[in-house]
Order: sequence, then C-alpha cells, then structure tokens
Amino acid sequence: MARCNMALKVGCFVAGVGVGTVVALLLAPKTGEQTRKLIAKKAEEGKEFVASKGKQLREQAEELVEKGKELASKQKERLAEVLEIGKEAAKSTLSIV
Repeated sequence: MARCNMALKVGCFVAGVGVGTVVALLLAPKTGEQTRKLIAKKAEEGKEFVASKGKQLREQAEELVEKGKELASKQKERLAEVLEIGKEAAKSTLSIV
C-alpha cells in the first residue's frame, strides 16, 4: 500500500512538473519554432524518464516475486518436515498402544 501511495505521489509530481513546464514554455518570450523544439525535447526527456522508472519498477517487482517464490518453497519444505515428524509420532504412539 505504501509503495502504491508513493508511486501515485511520484506520478502526480511528474505530471505537475510537465504541466508547469508546458505552461511556462507557452508564456515564454520565444518564437513558436523555438518553443515547439523545446517542448519536443522536454517531451522526449520525459518519455525517457518514464521508461527508465518503469524499467526500475519492473525489476523491483521481479525481485519481489522471486523472493516470494523462495519463501513459499522454504515454507513448503518446512511443512513437509513437520508432517513427516507428525506421521512418525503417530506411528510410534500407535505401536506403543
């Protein structure tokens, strides 16, 4: 939940920066051609930033999934051991009775 909330905050921040940049560029005293080139450049930079952040988030998610698989495997092994101990205890109890 905290990661989702942080991602939302970062997304809103990036969107705010983008909107602020566009408004500032539109109000700046530059020619239309200069402004369009600058907007295109900033849009490309923003696209690259979003792509790199997306890649980072994907890698983190893959790591978390792998850790989850490892933990599930360990728990499965522990459960199998406990069940085997329980079976042995039940057999020894029945053989005594």
